[in-house]
Amino acid sequence: GSAIENFSCVIYNIFLMNCTWQAGRHAPADTQYFLYWKKPRDEEEVECEFYIKDENCRNMGCIFQNVSIGTEKAYFLVNGSSKDSMIQF
Repeated sequence: GSAIENFSCVIYNIFLMNCTWQAGRHAPADTQYFLYWKKPRDEEEVECEFYIKDENCRNMGCIFQNVSIGTEKAYFLVNGSSKDSMIQF
């Protein structure tokens, strides 16, 4: 499908979170992905400010700064867009 694969996030030094993923196997070449996250008590999700890009300038990861999750749950949303087709979630 076109949905991302192998999504993972690692927190470094308590305040820096690095998330990465791979493009879906059948994602069109122009697919661009966008990452958002939120904690349960937050009303609004936060979009990534510092995307990690591959050689085709496609977003393949994100660095979030000043993160504090602790033992709380965190929710992540990656959506995608393409001129050629719908992107799965």
